[in-house]
Amino acid sequence: MGAITRAAANNITTGGVILPAGINDASVASITALAQVSAGDGITLISSQTASSSASISFTTGINSTYRTYMFKFINIHPQTDDKDFGFNMSTDGGSNYNVVKTSASFLARHDESGSTSALEYYANTHSTQSTSYEVIAKASGADSDQAISGTLMLFNPSSTTYVKHYILSLNHILHADACYSHFTGGYGNTTSAINAVDFKMVNGGNIDAGTILMYGIA
Repeated sequence: MGAITRAAANNITTGGVILPAGINDASVASITALAQVSAGDGITLISSQTASSSASISFTTGINSTYRTYMFKFINIHPQTDDKDFGFNMSTDGGSNYNVVKTSASFLARHDESGSTSALEYYANTHSTQSTSYEVIAKASGADSDQAISGTLMLFNPSSTTYVKHYILSLNHILHADACYSHFTGGYGNTTSAINAVDFKMVNGGNIDAGTILMYGIA
């Protein structure tokens, strides 16, 4: 017993933390129950939607005060036709209207496949100035099989009735002209009403041919 006790003690730090070496088949017998573990700042998948010639992808449930931050992952979003702008908007009435006033700023790095054009620049084509129109996430996207949009939208504290609703966009997309755009946008929905729905679509017409959008909650 003394040897077992000494071995266990050698794997406990002065702060009372058990080291990984102290937990193994020899030191732990059958475990029948575990105390409840807090999720802390973990990420929870709330819902997932996959486009199939879809006019839009809307998230009208699950956006509430349960989580302080919501993260949307869009993966291989592909327009049906060339030169389409992928965008999003927010709603305060469960999706009846997507018309939240927004202001934002954007910059990007770009490089084409031929290597003839590259730049790092402020991108005025995708910023908003107190606009209720859809925020453009990716402009002039291509419909070829090697052209798509992937990235992340972070929406902060959408259920607040005190503050405006900050968001951050980061993504990579391939233009119909075979150029890679790494694109970053920061902005805010200028409303103190709670945001409870988010919609994604090709804002200059046409359907979303394919792609998946996942919505996560972050505690």
